[in-house]
Amino acid sequence: MHSQATACLRMLVQGLRSQSGSEVIVDASGLSRFDSAALAVLLEFRRESLAVGKRFSIRGLPVQLGDLANLYGIAELLVSV
Repeated sequence: MHSQATACLRMLVQGLRSQSGSEVIVDASGLSRFDSAALAVLLEFRRESLAVGKRFSIRGLPVQLGDLANLYGIAELLVSV
């Protein structure tokens, strides 16, 4: 999954540079199989978004991924809308 996570992050960041607007909303509802690498991607994409001055939030965060974020103590960084 690590190589998939790296490729996914690369595509997200590349798309971020071409987006207008002041907010980034990630739709995570399609995530059905994931591990801590998914959290790493979301956190890094959040950092990249904030670095270019965009607000970051997540829509449709699966309960299990939210539970994993709680376990790691990072749930407050992954704001859901």
